[in-house]
Amino acid sequence: MTGAVAARRRWWFPTLRGYQRGWLGADILAGLSAGAVVIPQAMAYATIANLPVQIGLYTCIVPMLVYAMLGGSRAMSVSTTSTIATLSATTLVSAGVVADSDDPVPDLMALALLVGLILLVARIARLGSLVENISKATIVGVQIGVGATVAVGQLPKLLGETTDVSAHGFLRSLVAVGESVGAANPTTIVLSVGSIAVLLLLKRFAPRVPGPLVVVLASIALMAFTGLADAGIERIAAIPQGFPRPELPSFANLGALLPGALGIAMMAFLESAAVARTIRKPGEPQVDSNQELFATGAANAVGSFFQVLPAAGGFSQSAVNQGAGAKSQLSSIVTVVLAVLVALFLAPVLSLMPQATLAAIVFVAVIGLIDVRSLVRFWRISRTDFWIAVTTAIVGLTAGLLIAVAVGVVAMLTVVLHELDKLRIDVEQPVDGVLPIRLMGPLYTANVLANENAVLAAVSERQGVRAVALELSRLVTVSITVLDTLADLDRELAEQGVELRVAAVPDSGAEFARRGDWFANLEREGRTYPTLEDAVAAGIRTTG
Repeated sequence: MTGAVAARRRWWFPTLRGYQRGWLGADILAGLSAGAVVIPQAMAYATIANLPVQIGLYTCIVPMLVYAMLGGSRAMSVSTTSTIATLSATTLVSAGVVADSDDPVPDLMALALLVGLILLVARIARLGSLVENISKATIVGVQIGVGATVAVGQLPKLLGETTDVSAHGFLRSLVAVGESVGAANPTTIVLSVGSIAVLLLLKRFAPRVPGPLVVVLASIALMAFTGLADAGIERIAAIPQGFPRPELPSFANLGALLPGALGIAMMAFLESAAVARTIRKPGEPQVDSNQELFATGAANAVGSFFQVLPAAGGFSQSAVNQGAGAKSQLSSIVTVVLAVLVALFLAPVLSLMPQATLAAIVFVAVIGLIDVRSLVRFWRISRTDFWIAVTTAIVGLTAGLLIAVAVGVVAMLTVVLHELDKLRIDVEQPVDGVLPIRLMGPLYTANVLANENAVLAAVSERQGVRAVALELSRLVTVSITVLDTLADLDRELAEQGVELRVAAVPDSGAEFARRGDWFANLEREGRTYPTLEDAVAAGIRTTG
């Protein structure tokens, strides 16, 4: 019973283990500081999909609380991000939800649930390290597409329009900008330019000051106490006061939402894992990919019943959280409490906010996604990564962001398979008729046949080979295809009168291989050895 209780304690609030009383003040300050950034920012991100701003506010409550209970990063703040919000908007449009429904929120809830379930299934399958093999070039390409698409999509709002066209793609956003110029509202333009200037100046010269909170409060004050409200500036829709009641998602469009949910789940985990690793301090526990899969998946699955956007770790609010001295996820719980208080008591005040203010917050946030420095670095170091990033970005700007994610993943898999297919084999000089061969890389389905052919070619190129000593020290995991191909190699060599000896098979690989007849027979015949040197030194078996 004691062991079970200890195991449960390891699952719940892992960052609170060994909590010190002296950390409390730092966590409270960090939670308030992160809340000042993440709450207005999340509300702004909701507008990318033309969703009510309270959806962003709700995303700062349940998903953040669930991650605080289960996540392993001490300072990561989990709500939504510009990338995730944009992919969510694109998914809803691609699935026809926005066009066919007056209320897309139930389908949004279904999307968040799908994202959560996909991440949880990935956790059960222990795919944390596999998902992280998605290349940096793919992520940069997607983010450039997101940044450019959303930035252009905000321009009509900055000019005085009321709708966001980011979800319809970059080209449609450009058309919308042209249509908006003739009907631009001068007062809105002044407010937009002023908001953007304040955000950029604070970010450059006073990074500890929460710029989004400053412009939100200033714009609300201007709307309340000056004549801006009569100058044609559009305000956001009225925000309902209170906390959302749990509801069931709509299951009418699950099939149409699933492809987008897969892309969002992948990006949500990649963003969260990248943030967690970036902000981890020396001495803190290492980030466990599978634990992060579970925590992020649970945050989305549970949050989906409370009208939220898909959630992930956000770099800006996490950086603020860490910079303010966060010691544990108690800081996130403080942010949750702040968001609840805003939802309960400040909804009427927030309803005074101009749409242009939220558009300015989004615009400044997403401009940072257009990472030209990374493109320059890719060009200097790896032209393959450069072209993957550029291709992914171009596809995102022309064909759509979800297709860009798919193209990036396919490009990454192509590169990985190409690398796996490369032969890494070291053939040494024969010793008394025994040919030592080291396989310098792991064996996979993609490369095992090429390795078999390389071994056979090495034997045929040398006279008098009576045995092959094959070192398999990297055979940590084994597939049926690998086992069958090695058995075929044994038969091919035997037909030539050459004995196959296997050396240095790791315990994990040998345990699996013993389940098949070929390796079990190999062990019974004494043709497995602890080292390559032992295999070379052993006598030659006589056959026939």
